[in-house]
Amino acid sequence: MELFGSSGVRARALAELTPADALGVAQAAGRVFDAARVAVARDTRTTGPLFVDSVAAGLASVGSDVDRLGVVPTPALQAYCEREGVPGVMVTASHNPPEYNGIKLVGATGVELTRDRLEAVEARIGDVPLAGWEAAGETREVDGAGREYREGVLEAVDRQRVADADLTVALDPGHGAGAVTSPRLFRELGCEVLTVNAQPDGRFPGRDPEPVAANLGDLRRLVRTTDADLGVAHDGDADRAIFVDERGEMVEGDASLAALAAAELGEGDVVVSAVNASQRLADVARAAGARLRTTPIGSTHIITAIQDIRASDGSVPVAGEGNGGVLFPDYRVARDGAYTAARFLELVARQPASQVVTDYDGYHNVREKVAYEGEAERAALLSAIETVAEGVDAELDTTDGYRLEFADGWVLARPSGTEPVVRVYAEARGPDRARELADLFLDALAGV
Repeated sequence: MELFGSSGVRARALAELTPADALGVAQAAGRVFDAARVAVARDTRTTGPLFVDSVAAGLASVGSDVDRLGVVPTPALQAYCEREGVPGVMVTASHNPPEYNGIKLVGATGVELTRDRLEAVEARIGDVPLAGWEAAGETREVDGAGREYREGVLEAVDRQRVADADLTVALDPGHGAGAVTSPRLFRELGCEVLTVNAQPDGRFPGRDPEPVAANLGDLRRLVRTTDADLGVAHDGDADRAIFVDERGEMVEGDASLAALAAAELGEGDVVVSAVNASQRLADVARAAGARLRTTPIGSTHIITAIQDIRASDGSVPVAGEGNGGVLFPDYRVARDGAYTAARFLELVARQPASQVVTDYDGYHNVREKVAYEGEAERAALLSAIETVAEGVDAELDTTDGYRLEFADGWVLARPSGTEPVVRVYAEARGPDRARELADLFLDALAGV
């Protein structure tokens, strides 16, 4: 597919993604949904209101009534869709910079659309018959979606265990949609909550939306100066959670995923992750007698794999990626930053965060990205990657990009599905070896 990347549509707002584009996607989605009502929500981006207007107009023009939920996290929209039995459209660019916006499509079960249904939507764009004037949809404002989402999370976790531990949580929603739900949620869990970057603001003045180490200095300082038990950071639409331990040190997303998986997996289970999955997760699965299944990177691919496994009576109690996007399919087949954080707090209630992940230390990761402009430069970068991959004595995996597996580590290079960059990931037991593996690809990319 050309339009829908690894996690919906994302592009620079009003430069590459226009209101007309959003209108066309919404009209096609409305026809594929074939639903009387569709829910629409957005994150805090400044271009969100105009794109929501376009989406609502597109849906109404093909005959669907529109429930406008306002600013809520993506998982709150998904909870509403599941509860009401209606499909949904989320206007968000997730972790992308402020100048981006995008669209995610959600089915009436609260689950993002699978690849085949996204392809059906893409095939209809630009060729959609409109409803007659008498059949045009109506729009209504819906209040309370955030509150009902919070209540659902609280009912699904061990609220008493967390409350009894008397924990202090430092929270950084990054000015995104999590700012309207997570502070109150963690207080309702019985935690003392301290915040930074907690004002909803689509310009993201405190930090960029992506919760990576370079953007979490404020949160780390807040944890250190307040003796908080855990720091929690979200991305722009709050479907991810990255943690800072009680010492103010960032917890690798791969380590927190491994800890959460270790608490869930049993004999015969399957854990689903992307092709950049850490050896930590493979080790946890092996120790539990479970199996790791990898997919191309992106929530859409992971969701599709979960549904395929469960359709064959397989058990997938946990899935996700090392970027903080974790799914607990028995709760909902959706990434949910607040629910993930609440589940991690259940572990922290028993021992400090640094100890929760101590068994998954000893791995070192490098993550870099190389920007490109235009298809010609992209093609040249991919050609350089392919040349390196074919010339190295290592096990090659081409599930998504080029992953080279060595006895003491691995390295992956692939074009992003959401930004004009090529991403390079490497992991090894030592930092020098991880850097050496990453440089296999980075040195070649630098020469393009």
